[in-house]
Amino acid sequence: MEKASILIVEGESLSALEVRKSLESDGYIVAGQTDSGEAAIQMVGDLHPDLVLMDVGLKGEMDGIETARQIRTSFDLPVIFLSESGDQSIIERALKVEPYGYFLKPYDERELFIAIEMAITKHEMEKKLRDSEERYNLAVRGANDGVWDWDLRSNEIYYSPRWKAMLGFKENEISKSPDEWLKRVHLDDQKRLWQNLGLHLKGKTPHFECEYQIKDANGRYIWILTRGLAVRDAEGKAYRMAGSQTDVTARKMAEERLAYGSLHDGLTGLPNRELFMDRLGQRLQLARHHPGSLFAVLFMDIDRFKVVNDSLGHAMGDQLLTGIAKRLQLVVRLEDTVSRFGGDEFAVLVYDVKDVNDAIQVADRFQARIKETTVLSSVSRTTSVSIGIVLFNDKYTQALDILRDADTAMYRAKAMGGGCYQVFDTTMHTKAVELLQLEADMKRAVKNQEWEIYYQPILSMTSGEMCGAEALVRWKHPQRGLLLPHDFIHEAEEVGLILPIGEFVLRTACLQAKVWRDAGFSKLWISVNLSGRQFQDRNLTQKVSRILAETGLPSECLRLEVTETVAMQDLNYSVEVLNELNTLGVLVLLDDFGNGYSSLGYLKRFPLRALKIDQSFIQDIMVNKNSEAITVAIIAMARSLNLEVVAEGVENSEQDRFLKDLFCDQVQGFLFSKPLPADDLTSFLKNNLQTPG
Repeated sequence: MEKASILIVEGESLSALEVRKSLESDGYIVAGQTDSGEAAIQMVGDLHPDLVLMDVGLKGEMDGIETARQIRTSFDLPVIFLSESGDQSIIERALKVEPYGYFLKPYDERELFIAIEMAITKHEMEKKLRDSEERYNLAVRGANDGVWDWDLRSNEIYYSPRWKAMLGFKENEISKSPDEWLKRVHLDDQKRLWQNLGLHLKGKTPHFECEYQIKDANGRYIWILTRGLAVRDAEGKAYRMAGSQTDVTARKMAEERLAYGSLHDGLTGLPNRELFMDRLGQRLQLARHHPGSLFAVLFMDIDRFKVVNDSLGHAMGDQLLTGIAKRLQLVVRLEDTVSRFGGDEFAVLVYDVKDVNDAIQVADRFQARIKETTVLSSVSRTTSVSIGIVLFNDKYTQALDILRDADTAMYRAKAMGGGCYQVFDTTMHTKAVELLQLEADMKRAVKNQEWEIYYQPILSMTSGEMCGAEALVRWKHPQRGLLLPHDFIHEAEEVGLILPIGEFVLRTACLQAKVWRDAGFSKLWISVNLSGRQFQDRNLTQKVSRILAETGLPSECLRLEVTETVAMQDLNYSVEVLNELNTLGVLVLLDDFGNGYSSLGYLKRFPLRALKIDQSFIQDIMVNKNSEAITVAIIAMARSLNLEVVAEGVENSEQDRFLKDLFCDQVQGFLFSKPLPADDLTSFLKNNLQTPG
């Protein structure tokens, strides 16, 4: 190894020469030599030696002790004194400079060399230690975490400035006592903290870690994550433990918000489906272990909520939902749970009831509160809900079964017109299962096209000949046989299958009408019913146009029947769609006329070809004077608007004669023919018309 470089500061030139020769003979590098303190300081700055050999008596104004002090202070170099004086006062002055040795002349050369090596080694170790401590202090002060160091023997803890600041304390406001830490921990967390500490100190865990609440200087609790590691002696006993603490309050709050958000509805703040089902499950278990303990579940749906969204916008819909949520909460007790399931559906767990009447009273209070007028976008609106009620009984083992039955009862209430409640009974479940089976069967029927179209003749009252036919769908059910529309059309509307069914009927009817026209019955037109969902389809006109083009049927040979109720749901939309169909050349009939609005005001806005009198009036005209009067009025109204009139449901000659006397344009009914398959209607056509064309 290369020997150290040494600066010789010696007042006597002869002594300096002897020291130099001695050092160089042993391999040391003499960086320089001087007899002045001022020059020595300058040379240290220029030469950067590893060590300085310093005589106490020097030339110039500074002696060796003062020179050594300035070198130690400014350059942090090790200094060894070589002095002729053993005076105690001089030695005491020299010691204050913290030299690395003090040798009296004459000295033993070998001892000096050993002292030089030890001084240089010691200085390097001290420098490394200082650097390490500086890095540690910088890390402690710069770290976001608060550092602590616990001397288990003295039972004192060093708390870093960041540790204290994290709790809102200044440097001098925290002592070294462990109580400054441990006694500030929340009572709910102290036991767990001590357990974790004890396990690690006993060596049963590889490290210490605990998350807890601790009181800060303002008396508030913050969340802290503390980690630590014990230092052990040869016998494995911990004598020191150090670690850090991190403020995790923001994370804990975020976790709590996330947990709250995952269990509550974002719009209303009510418990969501998941939290409701958890509480319902707990209440179910309690009831099963305590016979006679009853509860009820109410499931509700806002009546005609879609109208609010479609007419006033989703913002107003949200306003209505939040308003209803607040009103529901005003009705229930603290132990009850009001939940929003999404959309316009709410569920309520009435925690304790004596019998079903208690649940019914809650439903009545809900209706009364909800029916209070609500102002939405300057529009006053009275709202109602359909409510299904289920009372717990010992047959229930699953929370989902209770909710399912409450939902079933709610749909029964909605089917009864809404604004009411229905208490669940087992027949509802049976019907619900049947409906599910029907839905599955219909999906298969749509896929396999299990439909057959029947046609009922429509006859001209002036000539008695067939002028058109109404297409009526039948379902060829593999197990139940031929089903009429009233067995499945409503359900098809509910489950969203009416569009593919309706398109199949329209296409098949147009194809068949084209066949009849090609066979020579060129004046024949076909009439097809449109359901409410079909009429609301924004692509209706495009679909009709495409089917006409694909089948080759002239547009004037197609008549579409729309019920008066459907047409009046959205007057502006109806006018728009009817005008589009009229531009296409398709004729439109208003079906079931007389059962709804029957207003000249809207009739004048609709581009119609004919009115179809509801069959209930036709069937009563010979026994009910009101039905006769209404029929007369409808025909007169149609005449004033230049509209044709079609009477359906004609079953006897008296009805036929009455309509002829009123100059009704067309009739259909069992008196002339029931609905027939296409082949049978072809035969009817040949017999009815004297000559085709």
